[in-house]
Amino acid sequence: MKKIEAIIKPFKLEEVKDALAEIGVEGMTVTEVKGFGRQKGHTEIYRGSEYTVDFLPKIKLEIVLTDALLEQAIAAVVKAAKTGKIGDGKVFVSNVEEAVRIRTEETGERAV
Repeated sequence: MKKIEAIIKPFKLEEVKDALAEIGVEGMTVTEVKGFGRQKGHTEIYRGSEYTVDFLPKIKLEIVLTDALLEQAIAAVVKAAKTGKIGDGKVFVSNVEEAVRIRTEETGERAV
């Protein structure tokens, strides 16, 4: 099993969710986060004063899935989240040793 963590722009959430649903991904966890990468934030003017916004709003998706779905899921996230502009985000993949569904006590891939 693998875990995908994707950091995307907030307005791309629905497109990414729909793209993942099309390939059979049944669940995910979504968190509103703030951060920055190479873009290093930006400056804004509020009531005549300029200030720097270091941390930009992002969405973090966490998806645990079978190894068989991994490549399709990565491709779906990248295609749906991409705008071609700086700040599109990142996808991270890590191994999941075990999963347990609390309600039924199923383990492994059946729990996902």
